[in-house]
Amino acid sequence: MIVKVLGSSVIGIEGYLIDVEVYTAPGLPQFSTVGLPDVAVRESRERIRAAVKSSGYPFPRHHVTVNLAPADIRKEGTGFDLPIAVGILAAEAVVRPELLGAYLLLGELSLDGRIKGVHGALPAALKTRELGLRGILVSPENAAEAALVTDIETIPVATLTEVVDFLNGISDIKPARRDGRDIFPGGEDEDCDFRDVQGQDQAKRALEIAAAGAHNILLLGPPGSGKTMLAKRLPSILPALSFPEAVETTKIYSVAGLLNRGAELIRRRPFRAPHHTISDAGLIGGGATPRPGEISLAHHGVLFLDELPEFRKNSLEALRQPLEEGTVAIARAAMTVVYPARFLFVAAMNPCPCGYYGDARRVCRCGAQQIRQYQRRLSGPLLDRIDLHIEAPSLRYRELTGRYQGEASAAIRERVEKARAIQERRFAGKTAPFNARMSDAEVKRCCRIDGDAQQLLEMAMEKLGLSVRAYKRILKVARTIADLADREHLEASDVAEAIQYRNLDRKLV
Repeated sequence: MIVKVLGSSVIGIEGYLIDVEVYTAPGLPQFSTVGLPDVAVRESRERIRAAVKSSGYPFPRHHVTVNLAPADIRKEGTGFDLPIAVGILAAEAVVRPELLGAYLLLGELSLDGRIKGVHGALPAALKTRELGLRGILVSPENAAEAALVTDIETIPVATLTEVVDFLNGISDIKPARRDGRDIFPGGEDEDCDFRDVQGQDQAKRALEIAAAGAHNILLLGPPGSGKTMLAKRLPSILPALSFPEAVETTKIYSVAGLLNRGAELIRRRPFRAPHHTISDAGLIGGGATPRPGEISLAHHGVLFLDELPEFRKNSLEALRQPLEEGTVAIARAAMTVVYPARFLFVAAMNPCPCGYYGDARRVCRCGAQQIRQYQRRLSGPLLDRIDLHIEAPSLRYRELTGRYQGEASAAIRERVEKARAIQERRFAGKTAPFNARMSDAEVKRCCRIDGDAQQLLEMAMEKLGLSVRAYKRILKVARTIADLADREHLEASDVAEAIQYRNLDRKLV
């Protein structure tokens, strides 16, 4: 007898329908699984056998073949335990087949028949809705996450017995319901507010511009000048996550297994700050079984790389494609997995190995050759993709102990939101309606400058030796500066300020 049960796998962050086909036939007792299963799937036969017997159901004493179709896609994880067990019970006439085509099943089985949570429940639920199925059966651990998807039934099942009784119509389980908008958006983090930052007015202005136009930024300054403190407060001036952005971000964390219990929806923009010893796969994503890296976990949020020159050169150069395209493609022999990676890139570095080159109160111990070698660890193509280079000098005692309180993040965020609203109207219909993502044609249309600004930009190009990409990024930054001032046309002052944010270009010349 052949029975088909609906399961799900994840490719990238998208759910993929897997037909779990179970065939039973007379013969010696044998249990085989085909269809490119990984080790976890192949080991499921022992868990399934114990779970079925512990639940009080007979396990077939003849030949059982499980096929996971399509057979050319590798099947990973423990989420196939439940659909395989139900398929075997249906083949033994324990489960009625009427509802097997209406529900997608996802869950790992314990030896005593309990159902455990698995990674990727949200993508599976979204795929269930896309296929027009009635609902999905998941463990109570995954129920809140899957219930974020409306228009389907999310059935929480704690044991294999509950699944059998539900599919046979013996028991009626109330679907889990959770409207994500009821818990969205999250509250603000009062511990990270720009009002706590003393001094650094120019750096705070640059961060406001970066937030308004989604521009990448590099902070350059000596140790202890507040670069990390400034970077950690950048999410506080970004607009709140929209519900579609929150769902997309949650999918990534669900696939990566980083979704905390009780936090079924990511409600705040992510802030990821990996250490400089991180591996290439940890930063970009990858591994034998591809998993999202830090750049994907920072999707719709902020990726902060402190001590930027200390990161592996290969890792930094691999950032170039995601910074341009907003995605990262991880190629393997069997498939290519694409993860989203549209983040606001913030980096920080010292001006030299000792950190005090150019500092007015500390003597730099580095030689000229050491300084050049340190700064040139960052390639020109990578620097070109960073729109703003800003110095964060060390603060004086009076600046640290003064009663002056900086502007609150809420006030800055209000200006950022107004500037982004202008961009949304300008780039209506675009997936990323920000000035930093303008195409060449849009730069020509939206960044027209007059004679004075053209002359100023020409002088900067010749003196600093800027590339074509840097020239266009200056225009994009100038467009954001004008949007913050609610000006339709660019002025020479906008271009002049944008040029001032290319500090590292001047230092490397």
